[in-house]
Amino acid sequence: MSSRKSSGITRVQAIISTTRFLGTRAMGPLDWIGLVVGSVTAVVVLQLIYLSIVLRWEDDQTVGLGYYGLHSTERDRFKRTLRTHARLLAPILRLSIRFIRLDFRKSRLQYRGVSGPMGSCSAETFAAAAAFTPLPEDVFVVTQMKCGTTWMQYVVYEVVNRGLGDLVATGTTLYSQCPWLEGRKAVPIEVAPRLGRERPTRIIKTHLPADLCPAEPAARYIYVARHPVSCFASCVDFIRTNVGAMAPPLAVFEAWFTDPDLMWWGTWSNHVKGWWDRAARNPNVLVVLFEDMKKDLPSVVKQVTAFLGVAPLSEPELGLVVEKCGFQYMQAHQDLFEMQPPHILQADAELFVRGTAERHKDVPAETRERLAAWAVREMAGSSFPLARAYPDLP
Repeated sequence: MSSRKSSGITRVQAIISTTRFLGTRAMGPLDWIGLVVGSVTAVVVLQLIYLSIVLRWEDDQTVGLGYYGLHSTERDRFKRTLRTHARLLAPILRLSIRFIRLDFRKSRLQYRGVSGPMGSCSAETFAAAAAFTPLPEDVFVVTQMKCGTTWMQYVVYEVVNRGLGDLVATGTTLYSQCPWLEGRKAVPIEVAPRLGRERPTRIIKTHLPADLCPAEPAARYIYVARHPVSCFASCVDFIRTNVGAMAPPLAVFEAWFTDPDLMWWGTWSNHVKGWWDRAARNPNVLVVLFEDMKKDLPSVVKQVTAFLGVAPLSEPELGLVVEKCGFQYMQAHQDLFEMQPPHILQADAELFVRGTAERHKDVPAETRERLAAWAVREMAGSSFPLARAYPDLP
C-alpha cells in the first residue's frame, strides 16, 4: 500500500511540475501583454458600468424635491455617499479627463434660437417655461447666469418673510422654496410654496431672455445686471468647479461668452438690453445692479420692498434682512443656498459668491480689455446706463 501511495504521489507531483513548466513556456511576452491589456480592459468596462449606474442613481435622486427637499443632515449623507462613489470611480474619472474636454457646441440645447446647458435644462423644460402662465402674485428673479440670482432670491425671500425666514432653523434649502422656471431638477412650480403673509408669493428663478420669459401684468420681475467681465469670471469659475480638468482653455470660454449662438441664455449684452427695454415698457419690471447690492444693500432691500408692494420694513426688520442677506451670513450657511445638486464630477470648491463686486479684476488684462471693448460695442445704441454702471469700461 505504501509503495502504491508513494507512486501515486509521485505521479501527481510530476503532473503538477509538467503543468507549471508548460504554463511557463506558454506565457511569452505577447501573452503577458495580452493578459495585462485584457485585465485593464475588464477593469475599464466594469468602471464604466459602475459609472453609468452611479450617474443614473445621482440623476434620479436629485430631480425635483429629491435633493432640495431633504433636511440638511440627509443632504450631507447624500454628499458623503457621492464622495465615496467618486473615490471608487477615481481611475475612470482620471482617465476621462485626459481625453475629454467640455464642448459648448455639443453640450447645449437650443430652443427658439436660445442655447442652454444640457443636464441642468432641456429643450422640453425651456418650452414649458416659455408656455408657463404666471399668477398675479408671482415674483420672478431674473438674471443672466452668475449675476446674483441666488442673492436676490434670498433678499426677496427674507423681505416677504419680514426677516423671519427660517431656512437655518429648519435646515431647509432656498431652492426647495423657490422653483427654477426652466430648470430640469428644480422643485415643481405647481408645488412651490406661497411665501409671506401679506402677499403670499411664489419666488421664481429664471435666466430666460426677455422675449422668452412669460408675461403677467400684475406679477413682479426683478432683473439683476452685473459687470460683464465679472459675469464672465464667475461663469468660468462655476464651470471649472463643475467639470474640473475637463474645462476648456480661457480662450474657448471667451469665444463662448461672446457668441450669441453658443452662450447659454444669450450673450450678456443681448440679455441686459432685452430686459432693460422690457423694464422701460413695463412698470412691473425692476432693474437692480449687482454692484449696488454690494455697495448699499439696505437701500436695495428698501427698493425691493417698495417694488413688491408690501408694507415698509421696520428698522429691526430691515436690520434682520440685511444681516441675513449679507455675505458673511450666507457664506456661513452656504449649504442652504446650493444652486444645483451635487454631482460626481464636482470639485470640492465653494460654489458661492466671493463677496466682491470686482471679479473683473481677476481676469487676465488682455482678456479683460477685449471683453470690455466687446461689451461697449454690443451696448451701443442702448439706453442702458453702461458708463454710469461700469465706469471702468472704455
